[in-house]
Amino acid sequence: MSGNPGPPRPAPRPAPRPEAARPTVPIRRPDAVPQAPGVPRGWHVAETQPIPVVPPEPGMSQAAEQATEQTQVIRPVSPGKPSLLRASGSMAIATLTSRITGFLWKLMLAGVIGFAVENDSFNVANTMPNMLFELLIGGVLTSVVVPVLVRAKKSDADGGEGFVQKLMTLATVVLALGTLLAMVCTPILTWALVTESDASNRDLVSAFAYLLLPQIFFYGISALVGAILQAKQIFSPPAWAPVVNNLVVIATIGGYVLLPGKITLDPVSMTDAHLLVLGIGVTFGVVCQAAVQVPALRKTGFRFRWQWGWDSRLSEFGGLALWMLGYVAVSQVGLWALTRVATGAAGGALSTYNYVWMLLQLPYGVIGFSIMTAILPRMSAAAADGDHAKVIEDLSLGNRLSTVTLLPISAVMTALGVPLAVALFTTVKPELLEQANTLGLGLAVSAFGVLPYALTMMQMRTFNSLNDARTPTLIMVVMTVAKVLLAFALPAVLAPEQVVFGLCFVNSFTFVVGWLVGEAWLRHRLGPLGSRRFLVTLAKTLTASVLGGLLAWAGTLGVDALIPGTAGAGTGWLQLIVGCVIGLAAIFGLMSVLRVAELQPAIGRLTGLLRRR
Repeated sequence: MSGNPGPPRPAPRPAPRPEAARPTVPIRRPDAVPQAPGVPRGWHVAETQPIPVVPPEPGMSQAAEQATEQTQVIRPVSPGKPSLLRASGSMAIATLTSRITGFLWKLMLAGVIGFAVENDSFNVANTMPNMLFELLIGGVLTSVVVPVLVRAKKSDADGGEGFVQKLMTLATVVLALGTLLAMVCTPILTWALVTESDASNRDLVSAFAYLLLPQIFFYGISALVGAILQAKQIFSPPAWAPVVNNLVVIATIGGYVLLPGKITLDPVSMTDAHLLVLGIGVTFGVVCQAAVQVPALRKTGFRFRWQWGWDSRLSEFGGLALWMLGYVAVSQVGLWALTRVATGAAGGALSTYNYVWMLLQLPYGVIGFSIMTAILPRMSAAAADGDHAKVIEDLSLGNRLSTVTLLPISAVMTALGVPLAVALFTTVKPELLEQANTLGLGLAVSAFGVLPYALTMMQMRTFNSLNDARTPTLIMVVMTVAKVLLAFALPAVLAPEQVVFGLCFVNSFTFVVGWLVGEAWLRHRLGPLGSRRFLVTLAKTLTASVLGGLLAWAGTLGVDALIPGTAGAGTGWLQLIVGCVIGLAAIFGLMSVLRVAELQPAIGRLTGLLRRR
């Protein structure tokens, strides 16, 4: 699609019957407008609204992917199925693939360099570009760019071409200067994030950072190109680009394995082949993430040209952007606190925390994402119509569907945390058994946070559907205060080797805080939320999940009794399979006996959504 204006559009036909006036975006009949790519016949994109997300701590490769997450309010003008389900199904598959491949290269990295200071140093350095990208431009991209692009495309004589050129010129300069400044300030960033201790190596962190900080520029270009494509209703390239990134990193780690010897720690050398291969290869993955989207952008007819000047439309969204930047900045404070505490504890604490958080995100990334993409368009449309009763109904439905699908998984992860970690990590490297046991315990003490995380995300999006970016930021402030205070208190009450368990627990607990605070704020904003129905579903599902989790744990004890005195990948996989079969069968069987009304709709929505990919 080029930026040249097309032929005049015929006026919309009058509605067949009068309706009460409502404050909605005018909807034209399908024969009155050109069909947008990705939107099936009979449907029209009414508007695009920004959705702030809780940044995926600790700032791993999914950060840039989620920074431009949007929802389209799609409304039918003739009978038909919502096209968003098909697009959402494809996005769910892309998200699942991204999460799996992202975890796979992290798993491979643990097998290659272990959990000690090398992995911690890499993780701290790899967190820096994500944190700085979010602070520099990520929040603005989330809150401003796509809505403004959509409006410019509709209102400008050139189809928004000039505005996009100005935006890309400005963003390119800001990203380049920000990247250079970050690299100059690398020693300061390392000092701020890393606690000096026997479990840390600031020199290695800085060496990795010099190689990884250029990611800031390419994360920004990737997010900006993805936003432009989304505004043009092209979703696949931005959704699959992080997968390309992960595949490049997997190949990089494969190359790292072929190098003789180990990475040098004392002294750290920038000419070390291990350091160069890992640092340059991971950054090249982000370069590929940006580059793979460019052909799709060029296919629309877009060609970049330097065009200087400020567009007043960006100023119109300044308030929203400032709140979004505040949201991001506050969340990074929590990440800073966890990193400082982890690097001052036992070696490998930060890496262990990272792996636990990645595993906890998987259920939400697959199931919670699918449920949310089915619910959010309806909620956003109701909010645009001022129909708060419908917003409350959709929020309650989303919460209940999340409960019946995520709480059972949370229970099983609690019961089978150790077998899961042992199965995964000792398969890669048998010598990681001790670290896998530690990771599994961290997963067990924090798996309760899976559902509160999903509920908090749903609340954040509800506020945004109401065009409220202020309240999510204030909720994030409350969560971050709790996280920082609890995190810095951990070394005073726990031994260094136990701090990682406290960090995992604190991270999940802050989502409980966010859920409760968000619930109170939504009640103040919308009135009663119909919580009784949700609490009934929660109580029934929790009862079934606790009993099923206990049976899953008993299943692991049975495997231990049958195969005594062995530990490793084989036993771990057997315990995991037996525990999952027993636990999930018991949980969903008990939920059926307890007549959890949302069980069948939840399964139907998930399978239906994935069939429409």
